[in-house]
Amino acid sequence: MKPPLIVLLCGLGAAFLVFVASASRRLHVDPIDTAVEQRAVRRSLLRHPRVRRFLRERVDRRTAGGFLLTVSFAVVFLVAIAVGWLLGLIREHSWLSNADKSLAKWGSEHGTSTTVDVLTSITQLGSSVVAISGLAIVGCLDYYRRHNAEVFAFFAVISVGQLLLANVLKWAVARERPAVLHLVKASGYSFPSGHSVTAAASMSAIALVLGAGTSRRARAALAAAAALVAVSVATSRALLGVHWLSDVIAGLLIGWGWFTIAAILFGGRVARLGDPVSVRPAGGTASGLSVPAEHRASAPGDG
Repeated sequence: MKPPLIVLLCGLGAAFLVFVASASRRLHVDPIDTAVEQRAVRRSLLRHPRVRRFLRERVDRRTAGGFLLTVSFAVVFLVAIAVGWLLGLIREHSWLSNADKSLAKWGSEHGTSTTVDVLTSITQLGSSVVAISGLAIVGCLDYYRRHNAEVFAFFAVISVGQLLLANVLKWAVARERPAVLHLVKASGYSFPSGHSVTAAASMSAIALVLGAGTSRRARAALAAAAALVAVSVATSRALLGVHWLSDVIAGLLIGWGWFTIAAILFGGRVARLGDPVSVRPAGGTASGLSVPAEHRASAPGDG
């Protein structure tokens, strides 16, 4: 099987799963915006009044402090556990270490000039230049459409955070790149994959902003497109021989984790710092970005 086909299959597989999860009305899942999951938790708590009263300030976006702290710490904890687990598997020379070596060697040995050109084009979607340019363009479009300057702050947090996380972890772990023929230029340490971090965080942020005010199916398509690009970039990095498989898995987890924290901080599709999802008052207009009906938080006192 050709390396570009592997990249395509991995990307399409991730896109399909994300689209199905986002478009389904039974799963109550939205990989891009946490409002759907929040409403599902609220409905569950309705059946347990005492627990609901105790946890209200931890799941209601109107009490932003509690919700932001709880969810953000949970995301940090889960990502840290996952990354630590990956590092543990690497150091134990487990199945993951064997998969790392096998994939790096296979990709390096099967790289033709055409293959390298295709993979290089894909991998550039995760470069800082492309990602920041995309964020800037979408930020300008969103500001022109909605006149909400906080979209620039949101994208700035995404950009700076992903760069800091990737480079600090590279320095802390200090893992050498695969000892195979590198099909593209690469420098510095290997873990995590900076391109994977950038693609996961930036493409999700772009999908979040573009999806504001659109239909559920359109948001699902945007989420799927973001997953397609991120997973394709990650796969291309491994097949080009410049990263281990575990590097790109960690990069995706870190990028998606950072995006989730930033999106919660800025109110999801509302994109207003610390504000809840907008609720359109009777006869009035909602503050912040327009949010589809199924993503609006319930009013205070609604149970």
